[in-house]
Amino acid sequence: MVLALGACGGSDGNSTAPAASGSAAGKTLKVGLAYDIGGRGDKSFNDSAAAGLDKATKELGVKPSELEATDGETDAQKEERLRQLADAGNNPIIAVGFAYATALGKVAPDYPDTNFAIIDDATLVKVPNVASLTFAEEQGSFLVGAVAAQATKTGNIGFVGGVNTPLIQKFQAGYEAGAKAVKPDIKIQVTYLTQPPDFSGFSDPAKGQTAAAGMYDSGADVVYHAAGGSGGGVFTAAKAAGKLAIGVDSDQYTSAAADVQPVILTSMIKHVDVAVYDMIKSAVDGKPLTGQKIYDLKVGGVAYATSNSAIGPYTAKVDEFKAKIISGEIKVPTTPSS
Repeated sequence: MVLALGACGGSDGNSTAPAASGSAAGKTLKVGLAYDIGGRGDKSFNDSAAAGLDKATKELGVKPSELEATDGETDAQKEERLRQLADAGNNPIIAVGFAYATALGKVAPDYPDTNFAIIDDATLVKVPNVASLTFAEEQGSFLVGAVAAQATKTGNIGFVGGVNTPLIQKFQAGYEAGAKAVKPDIKIQVTYLTQPPDFSGFSDPAKGQTAAAGMYDSGADVVYHAAGGSGGGVFTAAKAAGKLAIGVDSDQYTSAAADVQPVILTSMIKHVDVAVYDMIKSAVDGKPLTGQKIYDLKVGGVAYATSNSAIGPYTAKVDEFKAKIISGEIKVPTTPSS
């Protein structure tokens, strides 16, 4: 969700678009956030974005407007949501999730004096009033894969993806690479809850629970999810099986119910909050971000959580891998090996 360009390349993250009239004059900035499915309260991706908005509201005095997507909606509905925020005078407007790319590509040119940002999509980097805020999810996933491979007692771990898209495949690729860096012969079970254009895999805890339960029944004892709100079901399955799980996007140990916390060994943290705050701050300063900004390990854009003390025995090796990724000694793949 960072801060300078990472090794993936892209345009200068400090490029700017013309500041909106009013922000430079010190008027209260109205900020619009269009959430992905699940919205505020999903304890994952959207909540991380909300945390960035809350920080900006408290520290910068901006006035927030929040709308969220619904299951099964069309691009036209997303487009209407973005236009609603723009017509209400919000500037900047942040689209939370790659699913907004098509809609934003139509809306942004119609509002040239409004600054937009989109999380997790880089297809709009050449649109002058759009900032593409992307992450090196594969790098953070490599680290939690290394945790899983050290923690497993069965040599069998799992990955639950919400929707089978190139973005979620980055999580899988990094997780597999990190696990195999520790145990080359480790078994990794992989399941995706839905296939595009069905994006309900990000908001169906029952499907997440069923998928994870099947993995535990098949010998896995650590399962990592990149499934948004469906991840709650993975944690439920882990508790029922007496096994371990790994969260995503935010430190899910800290937001989980007390009875579930012990099974959440770690989380792959994706600082969407930082990206959202950066975008808002840049607009407040009159120099709104444009182009692509990549949040990677080097700039602290991704990380692994250490809130659960059970991770203690595994951190030394993980931190060695982290240093090697930052130095470039380890190149983490972005596509699964199989």
